[in-house]
Amino acid sequence: MASRSSVVGASIWMVVVTLLLFFLPGVNGLIGGAIGGYKAGSAGRGVAAAVLPAVVTAVALWIVLTAFSLPVLGFLAGLATGVVVLLADLGMFVGAAIGGAVSNRRPPRQETTDRLARGQG
Repeated sequence: MASRSSVVGASIWMVVVTLLLFFLPGVNGLIGGAIGGYKAGSAGRGVAAAVLPAVVTAVALWIVLTAFSLPVLGFLAGLATGVVVLLADLGMFVGAAIGGAVSNRRPPRQETTDRLARGQG
């Protein structure tokens, strides 16, 4: 059985594929999300991986503006940027849910594992 990749790794796959397909607006997020969701291994983990870039971007913007003594502006700008990224990447969320749902990298059910351990294969 192949192990599932991390949510962070799946998120990086989503961002990279989406950026590489910049010339296909709208579809690039769907394809990137599907690949990242597949890498994540489940629909829930795929959607979490799709949310991660928006959160990281918002927090990074807040930290940068706080460093310039603008914490309130940084908070508002980070929050607004996070919301815009979340709304702009709806295709990525849909793709992540689809990719995670069709992923064949799910762990086996416990009964199957127990039966294989007993040699009843």
